[in-house]
Amino acid sequence: MSESRHHVSSAVVITRPELTEDVAARLAVIDGVEVHATGAGKIVVVIEGPHSGVLGETLIGISGMDGVLAAHMVFEQALVFEQALEMKETIDDDRTHAA
Repeated sequence: MSESRHHVSSAVVITRPELTEDVAARLAVIDGVEVHATGAGKIVVVIEGPHSGVLGETLIGISGMDGVLAAHMVFEQALVFEQALEMKETIDDDRTHAA
């Protein structure tokens, strides 16, 4: 029986500084993309999907967005589905306690 895998990557998106917030808002509505931090001309995102091809396609799409100068994948991890669920539960639990 093959294991179900889930892929997660982080990326840095370089934008025109005056468009950073606009680009971040557009990124936030893309399925499988979470915006984690923004700064003048830079956005840190996490991209999730069922395989690395989806991550690459998403990153290519981000690279072509108006206001984006570059998008670079920083890290990629393939998780067995159960590990991904465990990681999400831990993050959700930490967010609940932080509130």
